[in-house]
Amino acid sequence: MNRFSPAVPADEYLSDSNVLLYLSDAVAQLLDHKEEYTQFGVIRYFAEYFSSVKNGNHVLFREFNYIRATPHNRASFVRVFWRCYRQIGKSGDLLSMLEYRSLLQLLCPDFPVELVQSAARIVLMDDAIDCLMSFSDFLYAFQLQFYYQEFLDSVLLIYQDLLAGKSPNTVIVPTSTSIEQLPSVAAEEIDKEEQQQDGVETSTLAQCIDALCDRFKHSHPSRSCMKEVLEQTDRVSYYSFLMSLAKDESINQTIGALPSKAELLIDPEMDQELDKLIAQISVSPSSNSSGSAVGGLKEVQRKASPRRNIHHRRRIEVESDGSTEETDSSEN
Repeated sequence: MNRFSPAVPADEYLSDSNVLLYLSDAVAQLLDHKEEYTQFGVIRYFAEYFSSVKNGNHVLFREFNYIRATPHNRASFVRVFWRCYRQIGKSGDLLSMLEYRSLLQLLCPDFPVELVQSAARIVLMDDAIDCLMSFSDFLYAFQLQFYYQEFLDSVLLIYQDLLAGKSPNTVIVPTSTSIEQLPSVAAEEIDKEEQQQDGVETSTLAQCIDALCDRFKHSHPSRSCMKEVLEQTDRVSYYSFLMSLAKDESINQTIGALPSKAELLIDPEMDQELDKLIAQISVSPSSNSSGSAVGGLKEVQRKASPRRNIHHRRRIEVESDGSTEETDSSEN
């Protein structure tokens, strides 16, 4: 949306761009850490805060309610997750759902396990969620589940009604509160029912989803993309539908957080810095060179927000740990 367009009312622009939410958060952070931030100037603080929002660095170590507050925050968090743990995919390691949860909670301490379980079910479908998953499979499933959480929860309710033989005439659009209270048992029941039934008719599900999109207030995948996926078969299960959406490149481009799967593990700039770090550790393992290497690595990354200054020590520990694991995996 062009903020300079006379056709866009001011109130509409402020609402769609979430400027007031970020301004409120910036003021709250300033008041909470007034002594620290006023040392280098309030104007500079606001400039760095909104620069970090623009660059997508503002979600690191923030609470879950903040990282899910806007579509931009959600996409930024997905990208941060990819950037931090890309080396796992490059090394070919397979991790469990609990291990991915631990990685997510290093970036967001109160990240809910239910969201991680939902992403794991998309990848594993009818299998047990304690099976191991590749980084790329989990990442794209997690992106879909996290970015379109409210929409997918509504589709799940519709799918349950169709499985039970009901006609979902009333489209249920859950609020953020109802989503948090949505029992994980429902997803487990879907697993059991899908073993007995071969999903639902795609034509009926498509009609219900189209009606849902008409009145849905949150983000949702494009109708054309969902229609194309559903037209490929006569019947579909809930998780097979979501897996097809997670693999769809047009949805990935719409969200804009991740590269294509072919380029997911390619990052020459980061690889160059990691090579420098490994070389320095190899030459002088007992020296303090790792600290300077981390400093070089951080110079490549985008400028941090004032919020991240509070977690400066903690972030260095996280980056150092990640670098050590990458060194170990390369040696193995």
